[in-house]
Amino acid sequence: MNDLSKARATLLEVGEESASQRIDNFLLRRLKGVPKSHVYQVLRSGQVRVNSGRVKPDYRLRVGDRVRVPPVRMAAAAVKPAPKPMALPIVYEDASLLVIDKPSGIAVYGGSGVSYGVIESLRAQRPQAKLLELVHRLDRDTSGLLVVAKKRSALVELHRMLREGLVRKLYAALVQGRWSGGAREIRAPLHKFVTAGGERRVAVHGDGQSAVTRVRPIAVGDACSLLELELLTGRTHQIRVHLAHAGHPVLGDDKYGDFELNRALAKEGVKRLMLHARRLSFVHPVSGEPIELDSPLPTDLRRYAETHLAIPVGRL
Repeated sequence: MNDLSKARATLLEVGEESASQRIDNFLLRRLKGVPKSHVYQVLRSGQVRVNSGRVKPDYRLRVGDRVRVPPVRMAAAAVKPAPKPMALPIVYEDASLLVIDKPSGIAVYGGSGVSYGVIESLRAQRPQAKLLELVHRLDRDTSGLLVVAKKRSALVELHRMLREGLVRKLYAALVQGRWSGGAREIRAPLHKFVTAGGERRVAVHGDGQSAVTRVRPIAVGDACSLLELELLTGRTHQIRVHLAHAGHPVLGDDKYGDFELNRALAKEGVKRLMLHARRLSFVHPVSGEPIELDSPLPTDLRRYAETHLAIPVGRL
């Protein structure tokens, strides 16, 4: 007789931190080490019950629901370095939300060779928090405003707002060359793929998802231009791929940029992606109050812009 045959099912009561979460995601988070296919198998077979009844994987939990979780065999957990709390600048915080000003070079979550990122460090720093979840993502080398939900209800509502285009996100980027054509929109569908080396990439392709980036020049020079960019859709690497497609890659972009220029920039001390999430505007998901948050250009990006453009940039 194996250990599983002796084990008993676990009964979990759903709290506010898990309200509105899908049952499959609820289980996947709690059954780390269990293959995803097995989680769905126990769901579909009826071994998982909510309030003594069978549910589909897309069932959304409610406060007070009682979830029966059957005994399952867990894979041996890989030993990872414990996340360390980071001194992350906090731009805004209340009972539902936390907004940080993420530095360039820090991943938002662990994976792909990174042991831990912003979210794991926040959880280590705040072990008493019932919920800390990323509302959206920023590339590792992009700096700027990043929203974290402290309540499930806020997370669900902000995800809805993002899907419906109700969150305004503005970025600033230093790009190669003189931007011409003034303010305009880049409309080019984006397709995700994996290279032969296993690296995830994005390219403009007719079969891709629709993507729209609104561009407004702030300052234009012969060597580089400073642009304000508004995401009207939220595709992976959208700004970086759209600007490279337009012939003005972001300075320091090691995936879609000018590699010879990046090597020259590195000799000048520029060793980061010159892209910054500078402004967020949305209606608070709980209070309904308008929220407008700003982050000035990081010192390295601002100094480079002021040095290479004809007009002082100052605080944006």
